[in-house]
Amino acid sequence: MDIYNQPDTSGFFGKYGGIFVPPPLEKPLNDLAVAYGKLKNDAAFQSRLKLLLREYANRPSSFYFAQNLTRKQKGAKIFLKREDLNHTGAHKINNALGQALVAKYMGKKKLIAETGAGQHGVATATVAALFGMKCDIYMGARDMENEKPNVYRIKILGAKVIKVTNGQQTLKDAVDSALMAYAQDPEAYYLLGSAVGPHPYPTMVRDFQKIIGEEMREQILQNEKKLPDYVVACVGGGSNAMGAFYSFINDASVHLVAVEPAGLGVKTGRHGVSLGKGSIDVIHGFKTLILHDKKGEIGKSYSAASGLDYPGVGPELAYLKDTKRIELASITDAQAVAAFSLLSKTEGIIPALESAHAVAYGIRLAARLAKEKIVVINLSGRGDKDVEYIFNTFLSK
Repeated sequence: MDIYNQPDTSGFFGKYGGIFVPPPLEKPLNDLAVAYGKLKNDAAFQSRLKLLLREYANRPSSFYFAQNLTRKQKGAKIFLKREDLNHTGAHKINNALGQALVAKYMGKKKLIAETGAGQHGVATATVAALFGMKCDIYMGARDMENEKPNVYRIKILGAKVIKVTNGQQTLKDAVDSALMAYAQDPEAYYLLGSAVGPHPYPTMVRDFQKIIGEEMREQILQNEKKLPDYVVACVGGGSNAMGAFYSFINDASVHLVAVEPAGLGVKTGRHGVSLGKGSIDVIHGFKTLILHDKKGEIGKSYSAASGLDYPGVGPELAYLKDTKRIELASITDAQAVAAFSLLSKTEGIIPALESAHAVAYGIRLAARLAKEKIVVINLSGRGDKDVEYIFNTFLSK
C-alpha cells in the first residue's frame, strides 16, 4: 500500500473537496489556508495545543474494555474510545481548541459556528469564553427543541444562539446561515465543526481530530500488543470518523467501518446515508457525495440524531469510499436507540445518540466474530443532551 498523502495542494481528495465559494469568501479562505499552513508545523503552536488538550480537554481520553458488553455479545473483544469523557462531553473540543488558536493567531476577536446536536456549539462557546472572544452559534429550530440542554449550556457560556428557521431547520440550514454570516463579516472567524466545507477546513479539522486515532493506536498496542481488527465510528459530516480512522489508513489489516444514519429505513427515503446513496455535487463550498431528490436537487436528510442529519459527507471519507479503504454500514433510529439503552444498562455508560449508531453496528459485528478479534468503537460523545428527547420520544411509551 502506498503511503497515504491526501489532499493535494488545492484541497482535493481525488475528485472531492476543493473550494466552490462566492468571491467575498475567497480571500478569507486563502488567508486561513496560509495561516494554517504556517501553524501546522510551528513548534510553539503545537506545544500550546498539546498543553490545552492535556490540561483543559482532559486528554488522553480513556480506552475502555467493555467487558460486560463483550460477555453479552459472546464474540470479539469490544473496546470503547471514550471521547465522551473529554471536557464538554465529545470529540468536538479537540477541533475547537485547535481552530481557536488559529483564530487568535490571525487576530480574530469573534467566532461564528454552526451546530446540529449542540456539542460543537458548546465546544465553540467554551473556547470563546476561554480566550475572551465573542461568539455566535447558528442552530436549527428543530435541533434547538431536541437538544435543549446544549442550548442552555451555550447561553450559560456567554455565546449567542441564533435560531435558524429556514429549510428543514437542522444542521444543513445552520451551516447555510453561518456561511452567510461569515461572508458578511470576514473579520470574524468561522469555526467549522466537521471535516466538511471548502479547503482548508476538511484537512484542518481532520488534523485536529487525528489525536483520537493516535491515542487509540498507542492504547491498543499497550493493552493487547496488536492492532485492532475493526475500528467503528458514526458518520454525519465525518470529523470523529476521520479522527479515529486516520492513523490506521496505511494498516491494511485494520477494517475501518463508517456507520451512517439509516433513519426510518433506507427504503423510506428518510435517512442520511450520503456515502451509501449519494452522488457527486457541490454543497457548502466543496464537492462531495450528496443525497438528491427525484428532481436532482440536493435532498433532505433525516436522522433522530441531530449531529448526523446532514445530506452530504466529508470529502476525505468520499475518497476513502472510492478507494475501498473504508467499509460502509447504516443503522436505523430504532437500532440506535436500542444500543443507547443496551450500553447504558450493560456498562453504565450513556452514549450520545450519534455514537449509539456506532455502538449498534459494533456490537452486531462483534457478535459474529471470533473471540480473539478486536472491535474498537469510537464513543464520540456522551448522552446527557439526548436523555430527555430519547426518554420522551422512544422509552416512555
